[in-house]
Amino acid sequence: MVGINAKNKHIIDTKYICPVCTLILRDPVQLNECGHRQCQSCFDAQHEITIKCRQCQSETSRNKIIRAEMEDHYLTEQHQHAIMKVVRQMLLQLSGRQVDNDLSQITTAEICDLATTQLQELFEMLNVLSGGIETLNNDQERLSNESLQIQVTIPTLTEELSKVKLSTEESNAFLEGVKHNQDILNQDLASLQEKINDFQYVSYDGTLVWKITNFQEKMLDAQCERQTSIYSPPFYSSLTGYKMRARLYLNGDGNARRTHMSLFLVLMRSVNDPILKFPFNYKVTFCLYDQTPAQRHIIDSFRPDIRSSSFQRPRSDMNIASGIPKFFSLEIIQQEGNSYVRNDTMFIKVMVDFGDIHKTLLPYVLSLNPGLPTHVQQAMIKQEAERRSQQRSCE
Repeated sequence: MVGINAKNKHIIDTKYICPVCTLILRDPVQLNECGHRQCQSCFDAQHEITIKCRQCQSETSRNKIIRAEMEDHYLTEQHQHAIMKVVRQMLLQLSGRQVDNDLSQITTAEICDLATTQLQELFEMLNVLSGGIETLNNDQERLSNESLQIQVTIPTLTEELSKVKLSTEESNAFLEGVKHNQDILNQDLASLQEKINDFQYVSYDGTLVWKITNFQEKMLDAQCERQTSIYSPPFYSSLTGYKMRARLYLNGDGNARRTHMSLFLVLMRSVNDPILKFPFNYKVTFCLYDQTPAQRHIIDSFRPDIRSSSFQRPRSDMNIASGIPKFFSLEIIQQEGNSYVRNDTMFIKVMVDFGDIHKTLLPYVLSLNPGLPTHVQQAMIKQEAERRSQQRSCE
């Protein structure tokens, strides 16, 4: 048994095996050479097996062919005719024509013409497609070149963009600085305009007629505490005299708040202070003008308290204001059609009395036409004072 197995193993190792039926052969001569290696039994059996040709399978059973003769069958006229019919049918289907059951009626010339037409159409279509492909290739090459150029340009553009961004930031910073400077200039301009306006009304005889416009707006600001007080333009007691201004609380100050207007005098620092005498000790009279012919002016006076810092030599731009807290009742000024506010305008006169005018003479003094020159008004006041003195002497 061992010897037999060794022999079989030798046969297997030498691969004397039929590739068709896988029979293990004893001798390689049993393999037949006929295009491929196979055993004699398989070769003999193959010559007895019959099959049908796939292209000729629509024919009768007489067309059964022995397997070994298939190659010869492919060269027969019968097989070539079957192939031709299949080609005809395929061409007719491509052209959209109706296929007749009897394909034999279609001539070879028609088939050739049809095939030529189809091939021509296919050729033209291929030409169009070829042109399209060539165009696409050209476009692809162009786009590829453009893409390469863009990729080369991107770093430069990125650098330029960074520079532009930096320049924009610098410009914005510069504009912010300009805006800040412009705000400062606008404030300076407003201050300068205020000074110019003040010079228009400057007086050097110790009197000031203060015209207050936009009264309702200023009163509303005072009531809402947006701006509780307003200042008059500065005026002087003489060309080399004291510098002063009035301060008005339209809605009242302190205990007079919401009940009376408060009116005060403010001493201001000036270049003349070194040669002036302090404390300031001159009576001050305020007059709220009645703008009707009735001339029922509101007049009140006060004499400075020389112990107060308000009337000492100014150490800052302005001393603390001092005057008459309850100068005029708000109940009267808020009445519709009152005679003290006309066309949204109010007039207040401030007068420093250097001659100690008697209180009874003040209504006459303040009723004088403000349009008259100061020396004329002073002459008229002097005459009126003398007349009243003589009248008292006669009595």
